[in-house]
Amino acid sequence: MPLCAARGDRAERKGPPHKRSYIDLSDKPDWFRALSPLGRVPVLETGSRVLFESQVIAEYLDEITPGSLHPDDPLEKARHRAWIEYASATLAEIAGFYNASDAASFESRRQALRDRLARVASEVQGPFFAGTAFYIIDGVWGTVFRYLDTFETLGAFGLMPEDACMARWRAAVAAHPSVRDAPPEGYPARLLAFLQARNSHLGALARSMDGKALQEVTIP
Repeated sequence: MPLCAARGDRAERKGPPHKRSYIDLSDKPDWFRALSPLGRVPVLETGSRVLFESQVIAEYLDEITPGSLHPDDPLEKARHRAWIEYASATLAEIAGFYNASDAASFESRRQALRDRLARVASEVQGPFFAGTAFYIIDGVWGTVFRYLDTFETLGAFGLMPEDACMARWRAAVAAHPSVRDAPPEGYPARLLAFLQARNSHLGALARSMDGKALQEVTIP
């Protein structure tokens, strides 16, 4: 089954046989446009059916394979799903951050993103979100943290809260094989090039940093 994904999918975590194809979202092939109603990744094609939206695909893969990457307790499972939705909204906030057109809107978006990350910190048990077990929610937040990794090569924007549990969670998620091995080779450079191409405040900063060391930008 062809699996098209630009974000960290959870297919490898549970091991169903699949084929992965990467999509250049700045030059989408016609076959992909025909498959994806929203023009976004990931898309899962299995048999004659097509699924789209990251979490829908993750839930489907979880249901058709042995075991589960959700907690067994219904209330705890629902709580995880709620914070997964929060992560999706955080990804939208990240898009607002890197698309902010000027310094004032950039600062507003920076603060909003920082506040969102601070809000989830109190929910983290560590080393993963709910303790020692890796769940779907950890993979979803791994996508958020991957953006921050690249942002931090451009400057110290103060996005992550100064919280030991949050830092430990981020490190544990990044080191987990299903997150570590999810992006294609050269992903950080590809994301940086994507940011450099943006007509935005962060894009201008990324272009100014091309070929230079980490910029000493500290924002309280």
